[in-house]
Amino acid sequence: MLKYMIKRVLFLIPIMLGVMVIVFFIRAITPGDPIDNLLTEDATEEQRQELREELGLDKSLPEQFVVYVKDVVTGDLGTSYTTKQPVLDELMTRLPVSMIVCFGAVFIGVIIGVPLGTISALKQYSWTDSIIRIVSMIAAATPQFCLGLVLIMIFSVKLHWLPSVGLTGPASFILPMASVGLTSLAQYTRITRSSMLEVIRQDYIRTARAKGQTEGAITVRHALRNAFIPIMAQIGNQVGHQLGGALIVETVFGMPGIGKYIGDAITARNFPAIQGGVLFLAFIFTLVNLLVDVSFVFINPRLKSSVLHSRPGKLSRWLKGRKQKIQAAV
Repeated sequence: MLKYMIKRVLFLIPIMLGVMVIVFFIRAITPGDPIDNLLTEDATEEQRQELREELGLDKSLPEQFVVYVKDVVTGDLGTSYTTKQPVLDELMTRLPVSMIVCFGAVFIGVIIGVPLGTISALKQYSWTDSIIRIVSMIAAATPQFCLGLVLIMIFSVKLHWLPSVGLTGPASFILPMASVGLTSLAQYTRITRSSMLEVIRQDYIRTARAKGQTEGAITVRHALRNAFIPIMAQIGNQVGHQLGGALIVETVFGMPGIGKYIGDAITARNFPAIQGGVLFLAFIFTLVNLLVDVSFVFINPRLKSSVLHSRPGKLSRWLKGRKQKIQAAV
């Protein structure tokens, strides 16, 4: 297992390098000059040139990129143009808020979506199945910020139960988590339904029924456990998507997280904060997917030998193949 984890960690290096290249050159081709946002209109050309040299913007793009990569390798994500503070320190300060929103949203999506997907599979082609699929499609089609505004209108403006903006206590997390989690409900419901439909048709499920086991025990012990691997893969993907989606939700609710930090940096053309924030989120996303891959072994011990003796991409290809097989079985 240790050898496999080392391979996966090394595999992250080209991924992060690719993210750095994309983010840096998108910034390079973005129109406008950040100096215009940092100085007033009456600033002299000498002041503009002095600030440009201070920020390293007077160098050529290849030179800037080399300096950027060196700084990232040493743990320096740059200095914010607006606050003059290290970007990494500001991100670490805001990380707990974003992680609480993200994992709370994952919990809401899983705790609702997995049971709904299981019921939908067990009641295939029934009215219950149809209603669950319709509700899931509505949830998938609803933008997070739109649902957030609706929840604010209901629970903050009308009922006065929950705070609408800012971080004043634990209750402030409820609406942002619900906004992100409920919109991801369809993903968990769909993948659970598809995976369960494949599993409940297997021979060992019929054998368990023949032995007289109850339907509840069969569903939980045999079917759901074996169907949970694609669900875990979906959870890993959703963590990355929800961290990115939190950019809008945190802005709507005024939550001091990484998403709002990046949103404010985009408005202020604070390029070090934008680059550092995107790179930081990409690192968290790849790290979460690594942990999810490792957790497959504990969910299904039959995968242990294939994980320990395979290349890092083999398990991902296996999951992709199984996902296609599941979708074809629906």
